[in-house]
Amino acid sequence: QVQLVESGGGLVQPGSSLRLSCEAAISDFRLYVMGWYRQVPGKQRELVAHITGSGSTLYAPFVKGRFTISRDNEKRSVYLQMNSLEPGDTAVYYCNAHLVDVNLWGQGTPVTVSS
Repeated sequence: QVQLVESGGGLVQPGSSLRLSCEAAISDFRLYVMGWYRQVPGKQRELVAHITGSGSTLYAPFVKGRFTISRDNEKRSVYLQMNSLEPGDTAVYYCNAHLVDVNLWGQGTPVTVSS
């Protein structure tokens, strides 16, 4: 059963924007810390940003104010607005839902930044 479904990835040029979306088919969505991670081949998956049910956010240093994470608890969705994309942002982006000992992952959506 797929519980997290990402969308919005694609191929864009440097300096462009993308908005990733993740729909969560989980109950008590607002209790979960929702996050976006990314992974490139040969490297560990790394945190991009996360947001608590009340809206507190945390960003990785490499975001540098370019990305914004948000959530809509009524729609059980989390978003990642990515601006000023750089080639180094190329990766598969994964949605994550975390609550105590529950850790859920989506299938990932690829983002390629290239001219």
